[in-house]
Amino acid sequence: MKLALRASCVAIIMAGGLAATPAWACGSAPSVQPAAYQQSGASLFHPAFFQNNDGVAIAGMWSFRMISGGQTVDFGYTEWHPDGTELMNSGGRAPATGNFCMGVWKQTGTNTYHLNHWALSYDSSSGALNAKVNLKEDVTLDSRALRYSGTFTMDVYDPNTNAVVQHAHGQVVGLRVTAN
Repeated sequence: MKLALRASCVAIIMAGGLAATPAWACGSAPSVQPAAYQQSGASLFHPAFFQNNDGVAIAGMWSFRMISGGQTVDFGYTEWHPDGTELMNSGGRAPATGNFCMGVWKQTGTNTYHLNHWALSYDSSSGALNAKVNLKEDVTLDSRALRYSGTFTMDVYDPNTNAVVQHAHGQVVGLRVTAN
């Protein structure tokens, strides 16, 4: 009798465990769906590997370079966040002049994105604000979400009059930074 009772209890517990919703340590359960994997070097990966939980493929850290007239205008690292914000560390500017800046972005189509980015520029000796810079980019991710390319415009404004004192345009390229 005791053996039959124990067996019944175990069966009920197991059935309850199979019907229970799984718990995930870090957030919600990942979506599982059939996928076509692509060859990349010696490893296989799915292009959605680089999408975060919100399905935003552009989100992540990128090494970037902006080129105008055959010359590098700026380079550095940029972080596109899934909430539509962006943060850039400019390697072409000294920290005393303001090398970190911020922007906002939106998806404009399949694998295409528009960035509206603002920076403040300072005189390195006096610390006085000497310019406001508006950078706009329109970029397209490659099919593997490992690179982007597109165009940029950069307008430099006088901080007192808001008059445009310089304009540049050109190409921008980005390479995803991974944990590998």
